[in-house]
Amino acid sequence: MKTDKRTSGNAAFDQLLGGGLEVRTITQLYGEPASGKSTLCILAAVSCLRAGHAVAYIDSEGFSIERFRQIAGDDTEKLADKLFLFEPIDFEHQGQVIAEVEKVLKTQKPQLLVMDSATALYRTDLDKGRDAIQVLTRQMIHLLGYAKRYEIPVIITNQVYMDTGKNTWYGLGGFALEHLSKVIVRVEKTGTTGCRRARLVKHRSQPEGASFEFEIVKEGITAKIR
Repeated sequence: MKTDKRTSGNAAFDQLLGGGLEVRTITQLYGEPASGKSTLCILAAVSCLRAGHAVAYIDSEGFSIERFRQIAGDDTEKLADKLFLFEPIDFEHQGQVIAEVEKVLKTQKPQLLVMDSATALYRTDLDKGRDAIQVLTRQMIHLLGYAKRYEIPVIITNQVYMDTGKNTWYGLGGFALEHLSKVIVRVEKTGTTGCRRARLVKHRSQPEGASFEFEIVKEGITAKIR
């Protein structure tokens, strides 16, 4: 029986998640641009690759080879051999790519699936209203099916919108993403220059509201000691 958790690549983040990324589960990271979501995704991917496992990585915003190189360091070329990268060009293509990923899951047995971001291309189809949200829901159900069928963790990132009435940021996708993600972490900038905070919004066994602060560095992140 496989273990229930996989390391995120950072001890403080693992602790926040109750021991790491849960298999058979979607973990959602949402936050403003440049809050650190993509860095956390690449950090988890590199950690999985260093353990000798393949990683399936869907990037709808343009995968940063330079950031991957910074975090992977001297192992970049070797680790890249087991990184299976997909880059959808529009929201419809995103659905096709999600379907294509199963070939990699079957043949290469990756131990992590990342989708950064689940909603960047969806955002361009928002004028389609209910149709767009139904398509997004089907895509996320597809990803959750992979998590359960192949017993792996799935990480998705989510963009945000501002509720001007409440003056609060919320994740896109509404109930669909909120319901299908069993773990949700908000990643946000703090008032301190260069500092970020990861705050647990939803978890079945960990206290909501728990958080840790970190800074983005060349090698990934470094947790701040209080």
